[in-house]
Amino acid sequence: MNDDARPAPEERDTIDLQDFLKLRGMVETGGEAKFRVQGGEVRLNGAIETRRRKKLRRGDIVEYAGERVRVDW
Repeated sequence: MNDDARPAPEERDTIDLQDFLKLRGMVETGGEAKFRVQGGEVRLNGAIETRRRKKLRRGDIVEYAGERVRVDW
């Protein structure tokens, strides 16, 4: 486990949508992730997702700004 209170992505079964966007470099900051998700700019498995803390699982598909990424870590 790393130094902060949350386990590293490889040590857990889910990841928040906003954290995934940051981790993959699809957005630069957590604030941007919040803005993009809540603004309806992000799709999860083909549907618009506005919950920034939506739990993602391996195999989910995230789409944002013309980029399509399969969730994995």
